[in-house]
Amino acid sequence: MIEILEGIYVFAIGAAIGSFLNVCIGRWPEGMSVVRPRSRCPKCGHQIKASENIPILSWLMLRGRCSNCHQPISIQYPIVELLVALLWLAAFLQLGMTFTAFRVAVFATVLLGISITDAKHFLIPDGFTVFGLFFVLLTSFVALYLGGSEPFARPWDAIIGMCVGAGAISIVGWLGEVWLKRPAMGFGDVTLMAVVGAAVGPTRALLTIFIAAVIAPIVLLGIVYPLSARGLADDKGQTELALEASGGWRKRELPFGVFLAPAALVALLGGEAIIAWYLRISGL
Repeated sequence: MIEILEGIYVFAIGAAIGSFLNVCIGRWPEGMSVVRPRSRCPKCGHQIKASENIPILSWLMLRGRCSNCHQPISIQYPIVELLVALLWLAAFLQLGMTFTAFRVAVFATVLLGISITDAKHFLIPDGFTVFGLFFVLLTSFVALYLGGSEPFARPWDAIIGMCVGAGAISIVGWLGEVWLKRPAMGFGDVTLMAVVGAAVGPTRALLTIFIAAVIAPIVLLGIVYPLSARGLADDKGQTELALEASGGWRKRELPFGVFLAPAALVALLGGEAIIAWYLRISGL
C-alpha cells in the first residue's frame, strides 16, 4: 500500500514538473520569463485558471480546447506532462526512493525539454543547459558525500567529461562545416554535450555522440522522410511537434540535439554495458 502511494506521489510530482517543462519549452526560445506572466491561451490571451492548469486532467476535462475561445490546445501539453510523469515513476520504481533516482529523473527531464525544443525551434536554450550543468556538477559532489555516484560520473570525471564532450562535438561540427561549406552545428549542441559529459564522464560522452550519429539517419530515412513524402506533415491532426519536425527538417539544418538527448540517456543507463560488450566482441 505504501509503495502504491509513493508511486502516485512520484507520478503527480512528475506531471507537475512536466507542466513546468511545457512553460520552459514555450517561453525560453522566445526569451521570455518562465515565472511571469501567468500562463495564458496562446490564441486569445485568456489567463488560465488554477482549475484549468491541472497536469493532464485539465486538458482532458476541457476536451483539448480553450475555455474562452474554444480553439484547440496543443496535444503537446498533456503528452509532455505524461512523459515526464512516467519518466519519474520509472526512475523511482527502478532505483527506489533514492537520491540517484532523483538525479536520473531530473536529468531525463532536462534532456526531454532540450529534445522537444530543438525539434520545434532548432534551438537549445541556455536555460536548459545552464541549469543542467549546475545540477549535474552540484549533485555529483552531494552523491560523493552520500557514498555513491553511479550511474553518474564522479566530480573529477564530470569536469573532464564536460571538456571532452564539448570539445568532441565542436570538432564534429568543425569537420561538418569543412565538408558542407557552411555552419553544420549550433553552439547549443556544444553546451548540451558539456552537460552530458559532466553527467556521464569522458568515455560515455564520446559514446553519446556515436549513438546519436547512428540514430539520426535511421530516424530521418526511416520515419521523418517517409511521413513527409506521404504528406502527413500537413495533416492538422498531427501533433505540433510532428508538424515542426517533419516540415522543418527537410528545409533546414538537422537539429542534432534531438538525437544527442536520448543518446545521452542511453549512455548514462547502459553505456558501461555497451562499452563492455564492444570490448568483448572486438577482443580489446
